Amino acid sequence: MNPCEYVKMVREILDNEPRVRERTADEVSDHLSAYSPDQASALATLLSAAAASEKDIAALESELNAILELTATGHVTRAHLTQLKEIRLDDLPREICDYVTDLLEG
Repeated sequence: MNPCEYVKMVREILDNEPRVRERTADEVSDHLSAYSPDQASALATLLSAAAASEKDIAALESELNAILELTATGHVTRAHLTQLKEIRLDDLPREICDYVTDLLEG
């Protein structure tokens, strides 16, 4: 992915609006073959941090799905996902908890 597109995606992952974060996380999955190994691992790390602080359930689900898709590239390891441990599972729907568990257990 070219640098301008990549930076735009990073900025949108960090946007204040939950719908923008949700849409951008969905778009991450649409471009899996376009990322360099470094871009894929950096996106996974960024999405993990975003997910750990996410308050919107729909955006969180999209972020976790994008992380799951990025792991399929082979460029993402559990070390890139450590911030997911910060997610409090107590108040989340079961399917979200399953996503987090699956990602952390690899």
